Amino acid sequence: MVEPIRWGILATGGIASTFVEDLALLDDCRVTAVASRSAERAAAFAKKYDIPQAWDSVQALAADDEVDIVYVATPHSHHYLPTIQLLQAGKHVLCEKAFAYNAAQARTMFAVAHEHQRFLMEAMWTRCNPAIREMRRAIKEGMIGEVVSVHGNFALAGDIPPTHRLRNLELAGGALLDLGVYPITLAHLALGKPESVSAASVMDTTGVDAQTAITLRYPNAIAQLSCSYRGGPGNEVTIAGTEGRIELRDYAYRPSGYTLVRYNEAPREFEAPFVGHGYVHEALEVHRALRQGRLESTLVPPQATVEVMEIMDEVRAQIGLRYPGETHPQ
Repeated sequence: MVEPIRWGILATGGIASTFVEDLALLDDCRVTAVASRSAERAAAFAKKYDIPQAWDSVQALAADDEVDIVYVATPHSHHYLPTIQLLQAGKHVLCEKAFAYNAAQARTMFAVAHEHQRFLMEAMWTRCNPAIREMRRAIKEGMIGEVVSVHGNFALAGDIPPTHRLRNLELAGGALLDLGVYPITLAHLALGKPESVSAASVMDTTGVDAQTAITLRYPNAIAQLSCSYRGGPGNEVTIAGTEGRIELRDYAYRPSGYTLVRYNEAPREFEAPFVGHGYVHEALEVHRALRQGRLESTLVPPQATVEVMEIMDEVRAQIGLRYPGETHPQ
């Protein structure tokens, strides 16, 4: 019997609940603590999921000796400082995306993790998804030839009130950091770091981007990406090469399979179902790394996280989106 990995949860929102439900599907870990700025919310969350300890601050969670790693599920605006505090207290950290305000913060977070010899990973479930991993293998094996284009969109539709986190400038809201990070990540998976970025947005009355279009230019390829909470095209991604293309349909950022279309051949469907809500696979990647004594993930490497943040930094510079209280550590 291996010792269980002990998880702490920072925040009590929907994504924290979903992650805890997926952790319950694994037999080599347990959730030992939860923290929220509201003692009442922390206590209610702990009761709902049978978690032994509830705390009312990051500091209390960081000081809990029964916690090995903390899942940071707070809004984007509250990733940087809590992650730094937890790492300095000796905790490993899995931090939700968007990882930070900007790439400078992301680099600092990884530097602190290295300094304190702690594991730190962005909770980018897409990179850990079984279908995405199989898709990457097919691309590396040349099934679609040289990648020449990526087309991807992530759009929501509905009556979102101005007070919602997605539209809140104070909480680093907007379509880009919340939704655009996914198509950018898939373009990065297929093509890596671009040589240039161009962007245009429709801004919300609240000051965040409601709809953004992005073009990434590579030496021999172009990625055309979009995100919106005002409605838009289907949430699909196509990665095209000189010999074929791969199509990710419906919820393209948590797929259960993909379609391979080699030119002049019939389409082929590949299935690779995810477990639970889809968060199981990033938890498994964390567990593998911790049990092997690694401080970085191979599926979600720090360099990839930073490069995606750099792309979003450039997009924000072009559309004029800056968040109150945003810091740029050297």
